[in-house]
Amino acid sequence: MWKRPSSWSPPTSAPTPRWDDPFFVTEAYDRWAAYGQSKAANALFAAHLDALGRSHGIRASSVHPGAVLTPLQRHLTHDEMRDAGWIDEHGRPADYFKTPAQGAATQVWAAVTPDLGGVHCADCAVTPFRADPADAARLWAMSAALTGLPAALP
Repeated sequence: MWKRPSSWSPPTSAPTPRWDDPFFVTEAYDRWAAYGQSKAANALFAAHLDALGRSHGIRASSVHPGAVLTPLQRHLTHDEMRDAGWIDEHGRPADYFKTPAQGAATQVWAAVTPDLGGVHCADCAVTPFRADPADAARLWAMSAALTGLPAALP
């Protein structure tokens, strides 16, 4: 059974995106800042897609799978993962890590839950987190400009 670390609590707001330097052009690249940026962008993008799409029958939510050891960790050294408390000295994962199947459960739950939208989900439940609508709209506009797609739904 997965156990949440005692120091963990669900976020209630997203970190503010790095609007002035989202691609780390002026500041040195930091993988953890970039990872956090990607998670914030996911929540903001889903929130605005839900706001725009709701009247068209399109719903969107963001999902946090929890702590899951995946191939993403191939970019970390054994020492880094041990120092973070993710694995012990023998390479065994901490008790709070989920299997990939357990991590996918919330995504499946969110996909099949009727009328779910505009929320952030974790552990097969809606969390108290709420994306800032102004930041969500700003990210949507930035994404449209970067891709050349229209910012409005037809």
